[in-house]
Amino acid sequence: MRKLIVGMALLALLTGCASVKMEDKAASERAKQFAQPSSGSAGLYVYRDSTFGAALKKNIWVDDKCVGESAPNVFFYTEVAPGNRKVSTQSEFSPNDLALMVEAGKNYFVRQYIKMGVFIGGAGLETVPDEQGKAAVAKLELASAGTCSK
Repeated sequence: MRKLIVGMALLALLTGCASVKMEDKAASERAKQFAQPSSGSAGLYVYRDSTFGAALKKNIWVDDKCVGESAPNVFFYTEVAPGNRKVSTQSEFSPNDLALMVEAGKNYFVRQYIKMGVFIGGAGLETVPDEQGKAAVAKLELASAGTCSK
């Protein structure tokens, strides 16, 4: 029975492909210019560049405000006030949080990744260097912000 459950969970992680509402191509290309954020703000890119767990959509929040629901090969861009920020993602049993100190005038990159779970895949977050983040985001498309599942 245990092997059956594990097999079904793996199959769910590896098949199908979740989709979310996307922004138009022009908005995606503008975000990929990596322009300096508005005066007094920091830019925050949160992206998911892996197809592992392609059937899973995972919520992303910044300071407990919904940024959006991720799917494979998408990114979000938002501007935030400088200071300590909390980036969170939905995981298997509870949100996973990443503390991030941001400065005005700079862009920051956070990678969301899917990891194995007990019943279904969870999600984690990690900061990445600018060049790595820019290279990853350049290959992705901009998802529409503001819609999280319950």
